Amino acid sequence: MTRLVATVFLLVSPLFAQDPSLLHHFDYDSKAPLDIRETGVKQRGEVAIHDISYASPKGGRVPAYLVAPKGKGPFAAVIWGHWYQDGSEFLNRKEFLEEAIALAPSGVVSLLPDGPIARPGFVRDPDPLGELQIEQRIQAILDMRRGADLLLARGDVDPTRLAYVGHSYNAATGAFLAGIDKRFKAFVLMAGNLSDEVDMRSKEFQDFRKQIGAEKMDAFRARYGWLDQGIYVAHAAPASVFLQYATKEDFLTPARAKEYYAVVSEPKSLRFYEAPHALNAEARRDRVAFLVKELNLKAPDPASIARLPELMQPPPVQQ
Repeated sequence: MTRLVATVFLLVSPLFAQDPSLLHHFDYDSKAPLDIRETGVKQRGEVAIHDISYASPKGGRVPAYLVAPKGKGPFAAVIWGHWYQDGSEFLNRKEFLEEAIALAPSGVVSLLPDGPIARPGFVRDPDPLGELQIEQRIQAILDMRRGADLLLARGDVDPTRLAYVGHSYNAATGAFLAGIDKRFKAFVLMAGNLSDEVDMRSKEFQDFRKQIGAEKMDAFRARYGWLDQGIYVAHAAPASVFLQYATKEDFLTPARAKEYYAVVSEPKSLRFYEAPHALNAEARRDRVAFLVKELNLKAPDPASIARLPELMQPPPVQQ
């Protein structure tokens, strides 16, 4: 059982529509200064790659790449959330960098933040039911919301064409955003846990419950039942949601992905790929096609997409 799966089992809360106070868990000061700082910029043809950081609502700074095409716009915008795969050199803002650069000439400004796990000073919570990982989850969500503030403050971004792409841990981040933040027009959620209610029906959860102890688990569920991403992604509408899953997974199986799919609001679509958790080039082509359609983009050169390097799946980490 992966560390990610072991830390996401929570109790489903009352229906989102009947409890708007759920949103207050994700409040932040949207008027606070972004305090954007740039440490450098590189050119890739007519595409500029800015190395920036901005202030996190939870303290500290969010390192990020801002990828921008040449011109005045108005451009579409995409926020990219990297995976949290142990052993990957792309457990950071580099995961989608080449993809963002390839999409820039189609008229896309991209923001690629480092999640809390990829920042200096990160400490992993050794307790699977610890407070620290709850704080880090909320920070990941709020840092993405602040990223939306950053993009939409730009004069060259069309506020009606904002999308989010998230992989694994940050697919779940996107599921929260889908119900919380209605500025997004479209979501691509890749190989992530999208409903704790679904996960709690699994044998893996039952084994985890026995390991942790029923009393401790019940207390945790009672306190953090609102932190179930399924509650929020069930209210993604009117945003369109595209789910991408691999067939070569032990926990995030096609059967479980179909259960997640049933939770997500319409409009939605689901595709499977003969690949491990990293997914593959076919998934990338489908992802790009979805963004082109939803954000009304000029289609990129297929050869430029085909040249993008594969994301490698690291070997399993020995427990």
